Amino acid sequence: MYRPVGYLAILAIGIVAPFLFPAYQSQMAELWLFIVFALTWDLVGGQMGYNSFGNVVFLGVGMYACVLAQVGLFYPVSTYNAARGGGATVFTFDMTQYLEGLAIGLPVGALLATLTALALGSIVLGMRGHYFAICTLGLGIAAGEIANGWEWIGAGSGMVPPNAPDAVGDLSRFYYYLALALAVVTFLVLRWLYMTRFGLAINAIRDNEDKAEAMGLKTTQIKVTAWMISAFFLGIAGGILGNLKRFIDPIDTAFAGPTYGVWMVLMAILGGKGTLWGPVIGAVVFQVLKEASWTYLLGWQRVVLGLVIVVIVVFFPQGIMGFVRERFPDWFGHRVEGGTIAGPARKETLR
Repeated sequence: MYRPVGYLAILAIGIVAPFLFPAYQSQMAELWLFIVFALTWDLVGGQMGYNSFGNVVFLGVGMYACVLAQVGLFYPVSTYNAARGGGATVFTFDMTQYLEGLAIGLPVGALLATLTALALGSIVLGMRGHYFAICTLGLGIAAGEIANGWEWIGAGSGMVPPNAPDAVGDLSRFYYYLALALAVVTFLVLRWLYMTRFGLAINAIRDNEDKAEAMGLKTTQIKVTAWMISAFFLGIAGGILGNLKRFIDPIDTAFAGPTYGVWMVLMAILGGKGTLWGPVIGAVVFQVLKEASWTYLLGWQRVVLGLVIVVIVVFFPQGIMGFVRERFPDWFGHRVEGGTIAGPARKETLR
């Protein structure tokens, strides 16, 4: 009874937030994207038990693919990027061109990111444990170096998304609502997915992959599918983030393993991986800490974020969700047919 009301309340707050806090629209838009980052990482890292440091590859592929589609529909990409490096040519996009480019660019980013996950997953998802984690870390580094040397997409000089016409209005607010919509859809899709047989299958892989294979599950196929679903939403998030940031650096923005790549893991663990609400809570707490430290502790923000990681590992190994469930089982425990049970559970689909 209370759950739909809670969802509607959160949605209502999200809709009115840009009007209540107009000075923080970009940060709030980034927060919704961070929620997508954490949710999609947790699909593979929490629900399936495969800790990936390579999800940033899908973010970067989606970012570049979206912006390249936005530009390439109307101008030669190589000429556009050369002009941004100091040429005299001026490129303009009217309202129709801008919206058409974005409407095509975001699906293109999602598609290419998904295909990338299919190609890479078919190769690396045969590995397990730390071998898989190290391999995915290398994928992110390699992708950044490839983009950094590819002249057609701007190489190390980066790439600037198309300038929005004045008719778009407040650009930060425009992308805020796109990010909000993506976060809501991602949450609802994963919530539904975790209640299906596919959700049970990825949990079986997490609990004991050998037994899952013995029971007849095609584990490699399931793992690749989960990574593709994660990549689909990350591809869209990358397109939104690239346009929101207004500049794409191949290493510091698109394939930013030390920041976005690590943060998406940290947010899921902070909130409680293997849960639905944990990554959401973790993203909110992390974004608040990040912005507060960057505002009031200039020069020490990296130290603060490093201490956050230490505190999480030492004092909150189960994340915030695990911490509150252990201490307040009547309020936050696992519900089974209207009752509440304390302690860990194998399946956490609606929490």
